[in-house]
Amino acid sequence: MNTLKIAVLGTGMMGLPMARRLAQAGHEVHVWNRTRAKAEPLAADGVSIHDSAADAVRGVDFAVSLLESGAIVGEVLFTLGVADAMPKGSLFIDMASIQPREAREHAGKLAALGVRHLDAPVSGGTLGAQAGTLAIMAGGEAADFEHALPVFAALGRATHVGPHGAGQLAKLANQMIVGITIGAVAEALLLAERGGADPAKVREAISGGFADSRILQVHGERMVKHDFAPRGRMTVQLKDMRNAIATAEEVGFDAPITGLLEQLYAEGVKNGLGDLDQAGLFVELQRRNALD
Repeated sequence: MNTLKIAVLGTGMMGLPMARRLAQAGHEVHVWNRTRAKAEPLAADGVSIHDSAADAVRGVDFAVSLLESGAIVGEVLFTLGVADAMPKGSLFIDMASIQPREAREHAGKLAALGVRHLDAPVSGGTLGAQAGTLAIMAGGEAADFEHALPVFAALGRATHVGPHGAGQLAKLANQMIVGITIGAVAEALLLAERGGADPAKVREAISGGFADSRILQVHGERMVKHDFAPRGRMTVQLKDMRNAIATAEEVGFDAPITGLLEQLYAEGVKNGLGDLDQAGLFVELQRRNALD
């Protein structure tokens, strides 16, 4: 295997385990995080930690972004000097979840500087990031996707879904399904509880039937155990639902189910649940039904 020089920008809940997997795969990894302390644990894996995002990307083959929003990605690229510092011909892989419009804008600006771009958001959460089993949805040129496969190999299963912005469209579809299904599972389990059934046993009974899903298994278990330690926060799920609604409006698509769930997540965040796991929508529905 060829050793690649890879920068990872953003070492939060997803970025840290992904950077670690890239280092453990034998690559030369350089990282930057706005709060340096969050990146420090990677030093034990031989990762180089930088105080400047621009310094982290100098001389790299690839830069991987795992930042919070499209606005922050744009700031890091074009205000903090990352785009100018990246070598011509290198590949910027944006694995954050942002709006498709933003991904296309970033790709165009980077192309003018001779830097290639993929939008490649992921699904699978922190567990998938740690295990290297993420689902990776990539938008951009087919040749750039092929070039990035050695990076993706350490992180999960990658699929090229179309041109620039298409990876973000796929992630929005993923997050719509996740957010809506969390709501369905939470509401169903709480209805069972209100009616006198044991929600844990109801979840067990319907597992394996048509209502089974990864959400029922993973988030449903968190609900019945009241384990809402954040893996993916309510605030992040709300951001994704809002990005989906904004994109739907741009293309003239009516998404009423997503709109309803966006309102429920927004209400939960307003009521102080923003730092809970996204399964914490269960807590908001508990409150509405006086089951808390």
